[in-house]
Amino acid sequence: MADAARARKVADRIHETVARLLQGRIKDPRLGFVTVTDVRVTGDLQQATIFYTVYGSDEEREETAKALRSAKGLIRSEVGKALGIRLTPSLTFQLDALPTTAKTLEDALAQARVRDAQIAKAAEGATYAGETDPYRHDDEDTGEADEDDEQTADQGPARDAEGL
Repeated sequence: MADAARARKVADRIHETVARLLQGRIKDPRLGFVTVTDVRVTGDLQQATIFYTVYGSDEEREETAKALRSAKGLIRSEVGKALGIRLTPSLTFQLDALPTTAKTLEDALAQARVRDAQIAKAAEGATYAGETDPYRHDDEDTGEADEDDEQTADQGPARDAEGL
């Protein structure tokens, strides 16, 4: 089993090679505007998963996936030459879901901003239903606290005997 640093180097080399091939050598008309986003290689360097994105519609994504499947042999051959290792890893192309997830998060954040603005607009000029600070503070002198102290003083020893 290879170490993690070697697997990362192999993944980087595969990433560069595949991106170069998609840019210049592969002339399939079905190939859309493709970007290789990531490459992950197993620890034994036997399998590589290539993550890619396609700018365009769902139909263009499907056509690009077909083009990549048909060019897999050529790509693997070129990757083997570029790597120069004993066994060339098998390649799997995986459409990257990161852009879709990012768009979903951006849409959710935009909705939250709109709702926050609506709430802030509704809160303008609003006042508290009660006092602005409804809590008692130690530095305030109220008559209620004196009455409680007198009742406790009257029942002092009896309360302690009962265990209350």
